[in-house]
Amino acid sequence: MKIGYGPKSVEVDFLMGLFERGIKEDLKNFVREEIQISVIGDSSKLPKSLQKLIAEAEEITRNNTRLHLIVAVSYSGHYDIVQACKNIAHKVQEGLITPDDITADVIEQELETRCTEFPHPDLLIRTSGELRVSNFLLWQLAYTELFFVQSLWPDFGETEFVDVLHSFQQRQRRYGGRD
Repeated sequence: MKIGYGPKSVEVDFLMGLFERGIKEDLKNFVREEIQISVIGDSSKLPKSLQKLIAEAEEITRNNTRLHLIVAVSYSGHYDIVQACKNIAHKVQEGLITPDDITADVIEQELETRCTEFPHPDLLIRTSGELRVSNFLLWQLAYTELFFVQSLWPDFGETEFVDVLHSFQQRQRRYGGRD
């Protein structure tokens, strides 16, 4: 399945411009507050100026350790898994590994999210009343607690966030096990 933006749209242009302005405006804050920024997704689909800005922001903040902000742009869980499989297939072809060497850990290392570098999410809040994960972090959501709320993202506020966190604290996480 191929995911794309379709015809060039005013909405996509606006969002890309908004993201670019946001990085430019917040980069000094990221540095001052020791926030590392990482962007996951197929950056080849982004405007060249945005690709360059993302690379610069990631490089400038790469040693920051207070907080790690991971932004998914042009990201697809299918794409992430497929590109990981291709990378592993190339390693097998080159004789670097054998098929028997392939484990969940090997796959995780080839994902864009490099699961040892970026932890799996504990919590996913899905806004807009949709009851699906929309091709987002498909590998990583295996044991994530999911919350579905009716609010649209711009309307999702502090009160709802606190309610979700309180509910999350009440859950017994079993990571695939049974009580």
